[in-house]
Amino acid sequence: MKDWDTGADDGPKVTYRIKHDASLCVGCGLCAAFCPMDVYEMQSIVREGQEDATDTPVAVQPERCVGCKTCEGQCPVSAIRIEGDGIAYDPFQNREKAAPLPQEEQDLYAEWANVLKDVLQLQAEPVALTLIPAGAPLPDVPVPTTRMRFCQQLAYARLGRSIMLPPNRHSCPDGTSILGMTDVPPKLASGELYILFHKLDTMEAASQMVAERPRLPQRSTDATVATPLAKAAATPDVVVVTGDAEQMMWLTMSASYYTGKRFNYRVSGYNSMCVEAVLIPREEGVMNLSLGCYGNRAATDVPRDHLFMGIPRSMMPTVVKGLRELSKRAIPQSRAKVYLP
Repeated sequence: MKDWDTGADDGPKVTYRIKHDASLCVGCGLCAAFCPMDVYEMQSIVREGQEDATDTPVAVQPERCVGCKTCEGQCPVSAIRIEGDGIAYDPFQNREKAAPLPQEEQDLYAEWANVLKDVLQLQAEPVALTLIPAGAPLPDVPVPTTRMRFCQQLAYARLGRSIMLPPNRHSCPDGTSILGMTDVPPKLASGELYILFHKLDTMEAASQMVAERPRLPQRSTDATVATPLAKAAATPDVVVVTGDAEQMMWLTMSASYYTGKRFNYRVSGYNSMCVEAVLIPREEGVMNLSLGCYGNRAATDVPRDHLFMGIPRSMMPTVVKGLRELSKRAIPQSRAKVYLP
């Protein structure tokens, strides 16, 4: 068993230990190929008890490990494990705190949440999502001691938890770079990782997908804050609703209730929460539907038939008002199947 301590490159952080069991390793190279942070390098090494050299992963840059466990998940023989082994460092311990939201604003968000839940009959809490700009005061929201993916943060929020994640608590390099917290890892910037996951056919297709997705400037965001909408601790940029196709239909109709306009949702199956449910609504001021993505569905317990709707705060009054009107006749009649013989 070979261990590598990840350490810390610029001060105390949550550190990890990479454990590699050479007796199990088949030298397939998937860990090195899939690692988004280029931690590993395949080297020809004579292993203990063997005479010939065998391709073996070596953690040549263990300090770059972010604990995403992509290597662990891709290993077909469970030869690699990532274990947490460090102190929890709070980068915001001396940061200015934001004033609590005015009670009137808190009451408004609670009212919106109640309408969404009651009219749509949601199983999960609508989520208030806020990106904290670099240097801005911070809301009073707990920072966890362990890392998680952005999609997991939203999943916890729809179950009732309030979570603030600085970059060193995010474990998905894709999400943190898209949301403006970190640099873009090379294999993600080129699209190579999507080829390795067999999500796209060619580098041309991967490059096209990467080029089409929006991304905030590097180091422009200090943290992501996700809370149940009814308990919002910061003015939300976007409200994210999780539900089935019928509930997404009523949300769409509520937004067009007063205009009759149709929507051109931008969906792809890639970067569902960070791009489709959050960044597009936040940056473009439009409601956007997301089908979910590989990472989101692999890392959370979201039901297979559930979708996601990102609603910019500016559209929420229209959506809530439209839902109230639809609930008077259209929704109950549709659910009662009034046209069935």
